[in-house]
Order: sequence, then C-alpha cells, then structure tokens
Amino acid sequence: MIQLALRMYHVPEVIQVMLDDYFSGFRMRFSTNDYTTNWINLEFGIAMGCTISPILFVMAMEVILKAAEGNAGPVNLGGRCSMPPLKASMDDTTVICSKEDGTRRMLTRLDVLMSWCGMEFKPKNPAAYQ
Repeated sequence: MIQLALRMYHVPEVIQVMLDDYFSGFRMRFSTNDYTTNWINLEFGIAMGCTISPILFVMAMEVILKAAEGNAGPVNLGGRCSMPPLKASMDDTTVICSKEDGTRRMLTRLDVLMSWCGMEFKPKNPAAYQ
C-alpha cells in the first residue's frame, strides 16, 4: 500500500527504492523495567516513532479514502454548500452520508479496501459515548 501511495503521489523512484530498503531491514525491540525482548524484524507496515512513518501512513490512508469516496458524491448541506463524504485525521475516519443506504455502501467499500491492504477498522467502544 505504501509503494502504491508513493507511485500515486509521484514520489521519485529513487526515494521509493530507498524507503523500501529502509523498511525491509527495519528491526525493533521493546523494553520494560525488568525485561527487553530480542530484536524483531518489522514484517509489514510502518514503525511509528521514525520521522517518515506518519507521512507514509497519511499518504496510504489518503489513497484508501479517495478510492472509497469514488462510490459516493459530495454530501449536500443545503443551499450551494456540500462536503466530501469522508473526513479523516490520521487513523480516525468519519463517514458522512445523507442516507442510510449510502452510509452502508461507503462502510462496505471501506471494509473491502482495508481488507485488501491487510488492515481492519477497530470501532470505538460504545461505552466511550456514554
């Protein structure tokens, strides 16, 4: 997904190769007060904490959102005011549709796209809204 996003946003190939090399050799370990794990290879995804990772994450999410948005038009807010059906900030996504069936189609499309990318949505706990 990251490589697709880099191509879609016309990042030079030399940078794409450099990032692929960087993440293919990425290793990490975790520590507590009493224990440190062995080094672990990052098998997929990106590692938060490195400078480029948040940018790559946002780029990849933007590709997913644009692909899902293609199934729905803008939401009419009245008069000549409208807005896109998806709003996102990092990994929080809000679906805004005028009708229930449009919302269902959008959620289904997003679910398919996320599965294709090897990711899944984790809805907030309903207790958080009480």
